[in-house]
Amino acid sequence: MSAPAFTRSATRAALRAAAQASKPQLRSLSLLAARNVVRAAAPAAPRFAAPASVRGYKTLDFAGTKEKVYSRDEYPLEQLHEYFKNDTFALLGYGSQGHGQGLNLRDNGLNVIVGVRKDGESWRQAIEDGWVPGKNLFSVEEAATKGTILMNLLSDAAQSTTWPELSKFVVKGKTLYFSHGFSCVFHKETGVIPPKDVDVILAAPKGSGRTVRTLFKEGRGINSSVAVFQDVTGEALNRAVNIAMAVGSGYVYETTFEKEVYSDLYGERGVLMGGIQGMFKAQYEVLRKNGHSPSEAFNETCEEALMSLFPLIGEHGMDYMYKACSTTARRGALDWAPEFEKANLPVFERLYESVRNGTETRRALEFGNRKDYREQYDKETDAIADQEMWRVGHVVRALRPDRAGKAL
Repeated sequence: MSAPAFTRSATRAALRAAAQASKPQLRSLSLLAARNVVRAAAPAAPRFAAPASVRGYKTLDFAGTKEKVYSRDEYPLEQLHEYFKNDTFALLGYGSQGHGQGLNLRDNGLNVIVGVRKDGESWRQAIEDGWVPGKNLFSVEEAATKGTILMNLLSDAAQSTTWPELSKFVVKGKTLYFSHGFSCVFHKETGVIPPKDVDVILAAPKGSGRTVRTLFKEGRGINSSVAVFQDVTGEALNRAVNIAMAVGSGYVYETTFEKEVYSDLYGERGVLMGGIQGMFKAQYEVLRKNGHSPSEAFNETCEEALMSLFPLIGEHGMDYMYKACSTTARRGALDWAPEFEKANLPVFERLYESVRNGTETRRALEFGNRKDYREQYDKETDAIADQEMWRVGHVVRALRPDRAGKAL
C-alpha cells in the first residue's frame, strides 16, 4: 500500500500540530525572548538613536574577494525599536515568507499589520496565527493605506496581477519592500514599475519562510541578502539592512535585485530543489533496476546523504566530509566528481540562460496565473510523493531512532 500523498493544506496542518507539540521544549520563542533572558542577568543596554549611515558591517575575504557582511550583533532590538518607532510594516500576502517574517516582526515588538484577501485561505491562516481582524489584519488595500513600509510578499504571479491596483498606494514617503527581485527585474513581463519618488529595497532570506521562523525561535537567525533598486532618500540600504535584522536575519550580505533573482531562480531549479530531486531519482532507479531492494536503494541514495553526509558538509565543508569517510569512498568520490561536473555543466549553463532571458519568468507567470494553479501544483507534488523512492522514504524516516514508537 502506498503512503498517503501530502497536499499543501495537510502539510500546513501537520506543521502547525508539530509546532504546538514542540512549544514546551523551546528554549526561547523569539529573539526578543532570548534577549530578555540576557537582560535579566546583565545591565540594561543603552538605547540607540537611528543611525545616519549604514553601520555594523565587517569586510570579509571570500576566497580572495572582499565583501561586506552585516551582523545581527550590531543591531540590538533597542536600536530597531528606535529606528522603526514611526513606521508601520504592512505585510501584503501571507504565504511562506509572509508567515515567517510577519510573526518575527510581531515577536520583536514592532508595529506590523497583515493585508490579505478577506475570508480567503491566507485570511484564515493569519487568524490561526493570532492576527486579529480590524486590529492588525486587514484587506490588502486597507493595510497598504495604513502602512509606511509596504512589504510586497504576494506570490510572483499575484504581484503582477495586483500591481495596477496596489501601485495606487505606493506614494511618496513610503518604502516599497520585496523579498525577491523578480517583479522589478522582469518588469516587462510583470508590469511592476515602481514610481520614481519612493525607496525600493529587498531583503531576501536564504530559505523558506518556515525556516526563517524556526531559526528565529531557536535564537539563531537566517542568512539573507539585501539590495537597493531605487534610493530616493539616501537611506535605502540602511533601511534594508535594519529590516533584514528585524525579520530574523543572523547576518546579511549585499547584492543587486538582478543578481538576487538570477541566483535564486537558478538555485531553486538546480541543486536546491530540481537538481537534487533529479539526481536522487536517477541513482535510485539504477539501483532498483540492478536488483537492490527499495530500502537499500533509498538508504544508499537519500537517507545516508540527508542524515549523515550532508550535515557534515553544512557544518564543516566538503573536504571534511570526504575525510570523515573511508579511503575507498574517498577515492571513488574524488575520481567521479569531475565526471558529474562535466556532465552537469552544460545543463547548468542552459538553465542560467533560461533564467536570464526570461523564459523561467514567463513560465512561472503563465502557470501561476491559471485559475487552478494550486490544484495543479498539488497534483504534481503529490505525484512526487507517490514515487516509489519517496513512499519508501516515508517508511524509512519512521524507523529513525528519534521517531521510535511513532506511527508510520
